[in-house]
This record gives sequence, C-alpha cells and structure tokens, in this order.
Amino acid sequence: MKSYDFTVVVEKDEDGNFLAICPALQGCYTEGSTQKEALELIEDAIRLHIEDRLASGEPLYEEVYSSKMKIAV
Repeated sequence: MKSYDFTVVVEKDEDGNFLAICPALQGCYTEGSTQKEALELIEDAIRLHIEDRLASGEPLYEEVYSSKMKIAV
C-alpha cells in the first residue's frame, strides 16, 4: 500500500461551517459543522478520489511543494 501526502486547507464560511479543500485534487472538498468533522470527511474524500483515479488508470499528480505566504496590502 502506498501513502500519499496532500495539503488540506480548512476555511470557515460566513455561516460558521468548515470547508476542507485538497487543492491538488480538483473537485476534492468537503464541508462539516466542526473543523474535526471537515478533516475526517476530507480524509475519506481524498482516499476515494485516489482509489477512483487509480482504478480508472488516470494519472495521480503528487504535490511537489507548498508554502504559506504573508502578503502585505
């Protein structure tokens, strides 16, 4: 079994819900009422996304680099 590392971004929306996004996997995101729930759901979504792509013979692109940048405006 191969392991993969992906960045997950969690945002809180105006309604107080948490959105978890995996930027490297297009369309792979979940929403939860808590940060913990959103992270649990995105883990399942990422696993299913990877399994589906591998089963379909589609390429799976792995992240090379990610960074957090501070921008002053």
